[in-house]
Amino acid sequence: MTVDSPEVAAESWSQGRRERTGWYMYDWANSAFSTTVISVFLGPYLTSIAQTAAGCPENAAGDVECGDRVVHALGIPIAPGSLFSYALSLSVILQVIVLPVVGAIADRSARKKELLATFAYIGAGATVGLLFLTGDRFLVGTLLFVLANIAFGASIVVYNSFLPQLAPPDKRDAVSSLGWAMGYVGGGLLLLLNLVAVIVLGDTYGKGEIARWSIVSAGLWWAAFTTIPLIRLRNRPAVAGAARGNPLTDGFRQLWHTLSELKSYPLSLFFLLVFLVYNDGIQTVIGVASIYADQYLKLDQSVQLQTILIVQFLAFGGALLLGRIAKTYGAWKTVLGSLVLWTIVLAVAYFLPVGNAGAFMALGAGLGIVLGGSQALSRSLFSQLIPHGKEAEYFGIYEISDKGTSWLGPLLFGITYQVTGEYKVAIISLIAFFVIGFIGLAAVPIRRAIVEAGNTPPKVL
Repeated sequence: MTVDSPEVAAESWSQGRRERTGWYMYDWANSAFSTTVISVFLGPYLTSIAQTAAGCPENAAGDVECGDRVVHALGIPIAPGSLFSYALSLSVILQVIVLPVVGAIADRSARKKELLATFAYIGAGATVGLLFLTGDRFLVGTLLFVLANIAFGASIVVYNSFLPQLAPPDKRDAVSSLGWAMGYVGGGLLLLLNLVAVIVLGDTYGKGEIARWSIVSAGLWWAAFTTIPLIRLRNRPAVAGAARGNPLTDGFRQLWHTLSELKSYPLSLFFLLVFLVYNDGIQTVIGVASIYADQYLKLDQSVQLQTILIVQFLAFGGALLLGRIAKTYGAWKTVLGSLVLWTIVLAVAYFLPVGNAGAFMALGAGLGIVLGGSQALSRSLFSQLIPHGKEAEYFGIYEISDKGTSWLGPLLFGITYQVTGEYKVAIISLIAFFVIGFIGLAAVPIRRAIVEAGNTPPKVL
Protein backbone atom coordinates (compact mmCIF):
# COMPACT_ATOMS: atom_id res chain seq x y z
CA MET A 1 0.00 0.00 0.00
CA THR A 2 1.10 3.59 -0.57
CA VAL A 3 0.27 7.00 0.73
CA ASP A 4 -2.37 9.02 -1.07
CA SER A 5 -1.24 10.07 -4.54
CA PRO A 6 -1.60 13.67 -5.75
CA GLU A 7 -4.46 12.49 -7.94
CA VAL A 8 -6.30 11.02 -4.96
CA ALA A 9 -5.67 14.24 -3.01
CA ALA A 10 -7.15 16.27 -5.87
CA GLU A 11 -10.23 14.05 -6.11
CA SER A 12 -10.88 14.33 -2.38
CA TRP A 13 -10.31 18.10 -2.21
CA SER A 14 -13.91 19.01 -1.52
CA GLN A 15 -14.21 16.29 1.14
CA GLY A 16 -10.94 17.22 2.86
CA ARG A 17 -11.88 20.58 4.39
CA ARG A 18 -12.18 19.19 7.92
CA GLU A 19 -8.75 17.58 7.78
CA ARG A 20 -7.14 20.69 6.27
CA THR A 21 -8.63 22.79 9.06
CA GLY A 22 -7.07 20.44 11.60
CA TRP A 23 -3.74 20.74 9.78
CA TYR A 24 -3.92 24.54 9.88
CA MET A 25 -4.47 24.41 13.64
CA TYR A 26 -1.09 22.85 14.32
CA ASP A 27 0.47 26.02 12.93
CA TRP A 28 -1.80 27.91 15.35
CA ALA A 29 -0.60 25.69 18.21
CA ASN A 30 3.17 25.60 17.65
CA SER A 31 3.64 29.23 16.62
CA ALA A 32 3.30 30.23 20.27
CA PHE A 33 6.72 28.64 20.82
CA SER A 34 8.47 30.33 17.92
CA THR A 35 6.88 33.70 18.73
CA THR A 36 6.64 33.99 22.50
CA VAL A 37 9.71 31.89 23.37
CA ILE A 38 12.22 32.31 20.54
CA SER A 39 11.30 35.70 19.11
CA VAL A 40 10.49 37.67 22.26
CA PHE A 41 10.99 36.42 25.79
CA LEU A 42 13.68 33.75 26.06
CA GLY A 43 16.57 35.66 24.42
CA PRO A 44 16.54 38.65 26.78
CA TYR A 45 15.47 36.56 29.79
CA LEU A 46 18.18 33.90 29.34
CA THR A 47 20.71 36.68 28.73
CA SER A 48 19.74 38.33 32.02
CA ILE A 49 20.08 35.00 33.86
CA ALA A 50 23.54 34.53 32.31
CA GLN A 51 24.49 38.10 33.28
CA THR A 52 23.49 37.32 36.87
CA ALA A 53 25.57 34.15 36.82
CA ALA A 54 28.55 36.11 35.45
CA GLY A 55 28.19 38.77 38.15
CA CYS A 56 27.80 41.61 35.65
CA PRO A 57 27.37 45.00 37.42
CA GLU A 58 24.98 47.80 36.54
CA ASN A 59 26.28 51.22 35.52
CA ALA A 60 24.92 54.56 36.76
CA ALA A 61 22.20 54.51 34.11
CA GLY A 62 20.98 51.11 35.28
CA ASP A 63 22.31 49.21 32.24
CA VAL A 64 24.14 45.93 32.78
CA GLU A 65 27.77 45.96 31.60
CA CYS A 66 29.56 42.63 31.44
CA GLY A 67 32.83 43.73 29.85
CA ASP A 68 34.96 40.60 29.59
CA ARG A 69 32.92 38.61 32.12
CA VAL A 70 31.80 35.17 30.94
CA VAL A 71 29.79 32.18 32.08
CA HIS A 72 31.10 28.64 31.73
CA ALA A 73 28.93 25.98 30.10
CA LEU A 74 30.62 22.57 30.37
CA GLY A 75 33.94 24.37 30.74
CA ILE A 76 33.44 26.59 27.68
CA PRO A 77 33.65 30.37 28.33
CA ILE A 78 30.69 32.22 26.79
CA ALA A 79 29.85 35.91 26.78
CA PRO A 80 26.38 36.32 28.36
CA GLY A 81 25.19 38.28 25.32
CA SER A 82 26.08 35.36 23.04
CA LEU A 83 24.54 32.54 25.11
CA PHE A 84 21.09 32.47 23.50
CA SER A 85 22.40 32.52 19.93
CA TYR A 86 24.84 29.72 20.79
CA ALA A 87 22.02 27.69 22.39
CA LEU A 88 19.95 28.15 19.25
CA SER A 89 22.88 27.00 17.11
CA LEU A 90 23.50 23.94 19.32
CA SER A 91 19.86 22.86 19.10
CA VAL A 92 19.97 23.02 15.31
CA ILE A 93 23.29 21.22 15.02
CA LEU A 94 21.60 18.37 16.91
CA GLN A 95 18.56 18.70 14.63
CA VAL A 96 20.81 18.07 11.65
CA ILE A 97 21.23 14.56 13.07
CA VAL A 98 17.75 14.01 14.48
CA LEU A 99 15.27 15.51 12.01
CA PRO A 100 16.16 13.59 8.84
CA VAL A 101 15.93 10.35 10.83
CA VAL A 102 12.53 11.43 12.16
CA GLY A 103 11.40 12.01 8.58
CA ALA A 104 12.61 8.59 7.48
CA ILE A 105 10.78 6.94 10.38
CA ALA A 106 7.59 8.90 9.68
CA ASP A 107 7.43 7.81 6.04
CA ARG A 108 7.85 4.19 7.13
CA SER A 109 5.17 4.45 9.78
CA ALA A 110 1.40 4.23 9.53
CA ARG A 111 1.11 6.30 12.74
CA LYS A 112 2.13 9.83 11.79
CA LYS A 113 -0.43 11.34 14.15
CA GLU A 114 1.12 9.52 17.10
CA LEU A 115 4.59 10.75 16.08
CA LEU A 116 3.26 14.30 15.84
CA ALA A 117 1.74 14.00 19.31
CA THR A 118 4.95 12.59 20.83
CA PHE A 119 7.20 15.36 19.62
CA ALA A 120 4.66 18.13 20.24
CA TYR A 121 4.11 17.12 23.85
CA ILE A 122 7.82 16.63 24.55
CA GLY A 123 8.48 20.13 23.23
CA ALA A 124 5.57 21.64 25.12
CA GLY A 125 6.63 19.88 28.31
CA ALA A 126 10.22 21.16 28.06
CA THR A 127 8.87 24.67 27.47
CA VAL A 128 6.72 24.47 30.59
CA GLY A 129 9.84 23.24 32.40
CA LEU A 130 11.43 26.65 31.79
CA LEU A 131 9.39 27.67 34.82
CA PHE A 132 12.53 26.65 36.74
CA LEU A 133 14.76 29.10 34.83
CA THR A 134 15.44 31.39 37.80
CA GLY A 135 18.42 32.85 39.69
CA ASP A 136 21.62 31.87 37.90
CA ARG A 137 20.36 28.58 36.39
CA PHE A 138 21.34 29.49 32.83
CA LEU A 139 22.50 25.94 32.10
CA VAL A 140 19.12 24.45 33.07
CA GLY A 141 17.38 26.93 30.81
CA THR A 142 19.78 26.27 27.95
CA LEU A 143 19.32 22.49 28.09
CA LEU A 144 15.51 22.70 28.32
CA PHE A 145 15.42 25.10 25.37
CA VAL A 146 17.64 22.82 23.28
CA LEU A 147 15.33 19.87 24.01
CA ALA A 148 12.21 21.92 23.26
CA ASN A 149 13.58 23.20 19.95
CA ILE A 150 14.64 19.74 18.79
CA ALA A 151 11.17 18.38 19.57
CA PHE A 152 9.60 21.44 17.90
CA GLY A 153 11.55 20.81 14.70
CA ALA A 154 10.73 17.07 14.75
CA SER A 155 7.01 17.80 15.07
CA ILE A 156 7.16 20.22 12.13
CA VAL A 157 8.80 17.53 9.97
CA VAL A 158 5.83 15.23 10.53
CA TYR A 159 3.35 18.10 10.17
CA ASN A 160 4.80 19.33 6.85
CA SER A 161 4.75 15.82 5.40
CA PHE A 162 0.93 15.93 5.42
CA LEU A 163 0.86 18.86 2.94
CA PRO A 164 1.21 16.91 -0.36
CA GLN A 165 -1.51 14.55 0.88
CA LEU A 166 -3.93 17.39 1.61
CA ALA A 167 -3.61 19.53 -1.52
CA PRO A 168 -3.01 18.98 -5.27
CA PRO A 169 -0.20 20.99 -6.95
CA ASP A 170 -2.29 23.98 -8.06
CA LYS A 171 -3.79 24.49 -4.59
CA ARG A 172 -0.68 23.86 -2.52
CA ASP A 173 0.55 27.48 -2.40
CA ALA A 174 -2.82 28.60 -1.04
CA VAL A 175 -3.03 25.82 1.56
CA SER A 176 0.54 26.39 2.75
CA SER A 177 -0.03 30.17 2.93
CA LEU A 178 -3.23 29.79 4.93
CA GLY A 179 -1.45 27.47 7.36
CA TRP A 180 1.30 30.03 7.93
CA ALA A 181 -1.31 32.78 8.28
CA MET A 182 -3.16 30.80 10.96
CA GLY A 183 0.13 30.37 12.77
CA TYR A 184 0.75 34.09 12.87
CA VAL A 185 -2.72 34.76 14.25
CA GLY A 186 -2.37 32.07 16.93
CA GLY A 187 1.12 33.16 17.94
CA GLY A 188 0.08 36.79 17.86
CA LEU A 189 -2.99 36.23 20.02
CA LEU A 190 -0.98 34.62 22.82
CA LEU A 191 1.64 37.33 22.51
CA LEU A 192 -1.10 39.96 22.85
CA LEU A 193 -2.24 38.33 26.09
CA ASN A 194 1.35 38.32 27.34
CA LEU A 195 1.76 41.98 26.38
CA VAL A 196 -1.29 42.84 28.48
CA ALA A 197 0.25 40.89 31.37
CA VAL A 198 3.54 42.81 31.06
CA ILE A 199 1.76 46.17 31.01
CA VAL A 200 -0.72 45.40 33.80
CA LEU A 201 1.38 43.21 36.10
CA GLY A 202 4.99 44.09 35.21
CA ASP A 203 5.45 46.82 37.81
CA THR A 204 3.83 44.73 40.54
CA TYR A 205 5.53 41.37 40.01
CA GLY A 206 8.57 42.35 37.96
CA LYS A 207 8.95 42.09 34.19
CA GLY A 208 11.37 39.19 34.51
CA GLU A 209 8.79 37.18 36.43
CA ILE A 210 6.10 37.96 33.85
CA ALA A 211 8.54 36.95 31.08
CA ARG A 212 9.11 33.59 32.76
CA TRP A 213 5.39 32.87 33.03
CA SER A 214 4.85 34.04 29.46
CA ILE A 215 7.37 31.42 28.32
CA VAL A 216 5.47 28.79 30.30
CA SER A 217 2.17 29.93 28.74
CA ALA A 218 3.56 29.12 25.28
CA GLY A 219 4.13 25.50 26.32
CA LEU A 220 0.60 25.22 27.70
CA TRP A 221 -0.88 26.82 24.54
CA TRP A 222 1.14 24.48 22.31
CA ALA A 223 -0.04 21.40 24.21
CA ALA A 224 -3.69 22.45 24.40
CA PHE A 225 -4.24 23.31 20.71
CA THR A 226 -2.30 20.29 19.45
CA THR A 227 -5.36 18.22 20.36
CA ILE A 228 -7.30 19.67 17.40
CA PRO A 229 -5.03 18.38 14.61
CA LEU A 230 -4.68 15.08 16.46
CA ILE A 231 -8.47 14.68 16.28
CA ARG A 232 -8.90 15.78 12.66
CA LEU A 233 -5.83 14.49 10.81
CA ARG A 234 -5.91 10.87 9.71
CA ASN A 235 -3.13 8.33 9.47
CA ARG A 236 -2.25 6.86 6.09
CA PRO A 237 -0.57 3.59 5.17
CA ALA A 238 3.24 3.51 5.17
CA VAL A 239 5.18 3.94 1.94
CA ALA A 240 5.42 0.96 -0.38
CA GLY A 241 8.15 -1.49 0.53
CA ALA A 242 8.55 -0.30 4.12
CA ALA A 243 10.27 -2.94 6.17
CA ARG A 244 8.62 -4.47 9.21
CA GLY A 245 11.76 -4.34 11.36
CA ASN A 246 12.83 -1.91 14.06
CA PRO A 247 11.56 1.54 12.93
CA LEU A 248 14.56 3.36 14.45
CA THR A 249 17.26 1.27 12.76
CA ASP A 250 15.18 1.16 9.58
CA GLY A 251 14.94 4.94 9.81
CA PHE A 252 18.72 5.35 9.89
CA ARG A 253 19.12 2.98 6.95
CA GLN A 254 16.42 4.79 4.99
CA LEU A 255 18.03 8.15 5.77
CA TRP A 256 21.28 6.97 4.22
CA HIS A 257 19.34 5.76 1.19
CA THR A 258 17.53 9.12 0.93
CA LEU A 259 20.76 11.12 1.12
CA SER A 260 22.25 8.90 -1.61
CA GLU A 261 19.06 9.24 -3.66
CA LEU A 262 19.22 13.03 -3.54
CA LYS A 263 22.05 12.84 -6.08
CA SER A 264 19.44 11.61 -8.56
CA TYR A 265 17.51 14.87 -8.10
CA PRO A 266 20.26 17.49 -8.37
CA LEU A 267 17.88 20.41 -8.89
CA SER A 268 15.83 19.47 -5.81
CA LEU A 269 19.07 19.21 -3.85
CA PHE A 270 20.25 22.58 -5.11
CA PHE A 271 16.95 24.23 -4.18
CA LEU A 272 17.22 22.66 -0.72
CA LEU A 273 20.74 24.03 -0.22
CA VAL A 274 19.66 27.49 -1.36
CA PHE A 275 16.67 27.40 1.00
CA LEU A 276 18.89 26.36 3.91
CA VAL A 277 20.95 29.48 3.29
CA TYR A 278 18.27 32.17 2.97
CA ASN A 279 15.89 30.71 5.53
CA ASP A 280 18.72 30.46 8.02
CA GLY A 281 18.95 34.21 7.62
CA ILE A 282 15.19 34.64 8.11
CA GLN A 283 15.14 32.55 11.26
CA THR A 284 18.18 34.31 12.67
CA VAL A 285 16.58 37.73 12.22
CA ILE A 286 13.49 36.45 14.05
CA GLY A 287 15.56 34.87 16.81
CA VAL A 288 17.95 37.76 17.54
CA ALA A 289 15.59 40.71 16.97
CA SER A 290 14.64 40.86 20.64
CA ILE A 291 18.28 40.85 21.74
CA TYR A 292 19.11 43.58 19.20
CA ALA A 293 16.20 45.70 20.42
CA ASP A 294 17.02 45.10 24.09
CA GLN A 295 20.81 45.29 24.16
CA TYR A 296 21.59 47.72 21.32
CA LEU A 297 18.49 49.84 20.70
CA LYS A 298 17.75 50.00 24.46
CA LEU A 299 14.03 49.60 23.89
CA ASP A 300 11.67 48.63 26.67
CA GLN A 301 10.21 45.13 26.54
CA SER A 302 6.73 46.53 26.04
CA VAL A 303 7.95 48.20 22.82
CA GLN A 304 9.43 44.91 21.67
CA LEU A 305 6.17 43.11 22.36
CA GLN A 306 4.12 45.71 20.51
CA THR A 307 6.47 45.43 17.53
CA ILE A 308 6.27 41.65 17.48
CA LEU A 309 2.49 41.94 17.59
CA ILE A 310 2.64 44.23 14.58
CA VAL A 311 4.84 41.66 12.84
CA GLN A 312 2.52 38.78 13.73
CA PHE A 313 -0.73 40.29 12.55
CA LEU A 314 0.76 41.91 9.44
CA ALA A 315 2.42 38.55 8.66
CA PHE A 316 -1.07 37.03 8.58
CA GLY A 317 -2.06 39.47 5.86
CA GLY A 318 1.37 39.24 4.25
CA ALA A 319 1.14 35.46 3.90
CA LEU A 320 -2.25 35.74 2.22
CA LEU A 321 -1.10 38.70 0.08
CA LEU A 322 2.02 36.94 -1.19
CA GLY A 323 -0.07 33.83 -1.75
CA ARG A 324 -2.34 35.87 -4.05
CA ILE A 325 0.66 37.40 -5.81
CA ALA A 326 2.04 33.89 -6.33
CA LYS A 327 -1.26 32.87 -7.90
CA THR A 328 -0.64 35.49 -10.62
CA TYR A 329 3.16 35.56 -10.93
CA GLY A 330 4.20 32.22 -9.45
CA ALA A 331 5.71 31.22 -6.11
CA TRP A 332 9.29 31.16 -7.41
CA LYS A 333 9.25 34.78 -8.60
CA THR A 334 7.41 35.90 -5.47
CA VAL A 335 10.01 34.36 -3.16
CA LEU A 336 12.79 36.02 -5.15
CA GLY A 337 11.10 39.38 -4.64
CA SER A 338 10.76 38.70 -0.91
CA LEU A 339 14.53 38.12 -0.59
CA VAL A 340 15.16 41.60 -2.00
CA LEU A 341 12.86 43.01 0.67
CA TRP A 342 14.67 41.06 3.41
CA THR A 343 17.95 42.63 2.31
CA ILE A 344 16.39 46.08 2.58
CA VAL A 345 15.04 45.28 6.07
CA LEU A 346 18.52 44.41 7.37
CA ALA A 347 20.10 47.47 5.79
CA VAL A 348 17.52 49.67 7.53
CA ALA A 349 18.07 47.83 10.84
CA TYR A 350 21.75 48.78 10.75
CA PHE A 351 20.89 52.49 10.66
CA LEU A 352 18.11 52.45 13.27
CA PRO A 353 18.71 55.14 15.91
CA VAL A 354 19.12 53.97 19.49
CA GLY A 355 15.98 54.46 21.58
CA ASN A 356 13.66 55.29 18.66
CA ALA A 357 10.63 53.07 19.23
CA GLY A 358 8.70 54.42 16.23
CA ALA A 359 11.45 53.55 13.75
CA PHE A 360 11.73 50.03 15.19
CA MET A 361 7.97 49.49 14.91
CA ALA A 362 7.96 50.76 11.32
CA LEU A 363 10.72 48.31 10.45
CA GLY A 364 8.70 45.55 12.12
CA ALA A 365 5.72 46.41 9.91
CA GLY A 366 7.84 45.95 6.79
CA LEU A 367 9.25 42.69 8.10
CA GLY A 368 5.76 41.36 8.87
CA ILE A 369 4.50 41.90 5.34
CA VAL A 370 7.31 39.85 3.79
CA LEU A 371 7.83 37.25 6.55
CA GLY A 372 4.90 34.88 6.24
CA GLY A 373 4.72 34.71 2.48
CA SER A 374 8.41 33.99 1.90
CA GLN A 375 8.29 31.00 4.26
CA ALA A 376 4.90 29.63 3.20
CA LEU A 377 5.73 29.77 -0.50
CA SER A 378 9.13 28.18 0.07
CA ARG A 379 7.39 25.26 1.79
CA SER A 380 4.91 24.78 -1.04
CA LEU A 381 7.69 25.06 -3.65
CA PHE A 382 9.71 22.38 -1.89
CA SER A 383 6.69 20.08 -1.66
CA GLN A 384 6.62 20.10 -5.49
CA LEU A 385 10.24 18.89 -5.59
CA ILE A 386 9.76 15.78 -3.41
CA PRO A 387 9.46 12.33 -5.03
CA HIS A 388 6.08 10.78 -4.20
CA GLY A 389 6.10 8.77 -0.96
CA LYS A 390 9.19 10.51 0.45
CA GLU A 391 7.46 13.54 1.98
CA ALA A 392 8.56 13.21 5.61
CA GLU A 393 12.10 12.14 4.72
CA TYR A 394 12.69 15.17 2.52
CA PHE A 395 10.94 17.53 4.93
CA GLY A 396 13.19 16.13 7.65
CA ILE A 397 16.15 17.54 5.76
CA TYR A 398 14.24 20.73 4.86
CA GLU A 399 13.38 21.37 8.50
CA ILE A 400 17.09 21.77 9.32
CA SER A 401 16.39 25.43 8.56
CA ASP A 402 12.70 26.07 9.10
CA LYS A 403 10.85 27.59 12.07
CA GLY A 404 13.31 28.33 14.83
CA THR A 405 15.94 26.02 13.41
CA SER A 406 18.69 28.26 12.06
CA TRP A 407 22.27 27.64 13.15
CA LEU A 408 24.74 29.33 10.81
CA GLY A 409 23.07 32.71 11.29
CA PRO A 410 23.02 32.67 15.12
CA LEU A 411 26.57 31.34 15.10
CA LEU A 412 27.71 34.17 12.81
CA PHE A 413 25.76 36.71 14.88
CA GLY A 414 27.23 35.41 18.15
CA ILE A 415 30.82 35.25 16.88
CA THR A 416 30.57 38.69 15.25
CA TYR A 417 29.32 40.21 18.49
CA GLN A 418 31.90 38.42 20.61
CA VAL A 419 34.72 39.63 18.32
CA THR A 420 33.53 43.20 17.69
CA GLY A 421 31.30 43.92 20.69
CA GLU A 422 28.92 45.69 18.24
CA TYR A 423 25.36 44.44 17.78
CA LYS A 424 24.85 46.58 14.65
CA VAL A 425 27.82 44.90 12.98
CA ALA A 426 26.42 41.50 13.99
CA ILE A 427 22.99 42.30 12.49
CA ILE A 428 24.34 43.60 9.15
CA SER A 429 26.51 40.49 8.75
CA LEU A 430 23.30 38.50 8.17
CA ILE A 431 22.67 40.25 4.85
CA ALA A 432 24.99 37.71 3.21
CA PHE A 433 22.37 34.97 3.62
CA PHE A 434 19.80 36.85 1.52
CA VAL A 435 22.21 37.89 -1.22
CA ILE A 436 23.52 34.34 -1.62
CA GLY A 437 19.96 32.98 -1.40
CA PHE A 438 18.67 35.28 -4.14
CA ILE A 439 21.51 34.40 -6.52
CA GLY A 440 21.07 30.68 -5.87
CA LEU A 441 17.28 30.64 -6.16
CA ALA A 442 17.38 32.67 -9.39
CA ALA A 443 19.60 29.95 -10.87
CA VAL A 444 17.08 27.12 -10.22
CA PRO A 445 15.06 26.07 -13.34
CA ILE A 446 12.07 25.40 -11.12
CA ARG A 447 9.68 23.84 -13.67
CA ARG A 448 12.32 21.37 -14.85
CA ALA A 449 13.15 20.56 -11.23
CA ILE A 450 9.51 19.65 -10.50
CA VAL A 451 9.29 17.42 -13.58
CA GLU A 452 12.58 15.67 -12.73
CA ALA A 453 11.15 14.84 -9.27
CA GLY A 454 8.28 13.03 -11.02
CA ASN A 455 5.59 15.62 -10.23
CA THR A 456 3.21 17.73 -12.31
CA PRO A 457 4.12 21.46 -12.20
CA PRO A 458 1.39 23.97 -11.33
CA LYS A 459 0.26 26.20 -14.17
CA VAL A 460 2.07 29.28 -12.83
CA LEU A 461 5.52 29.24 -11.28
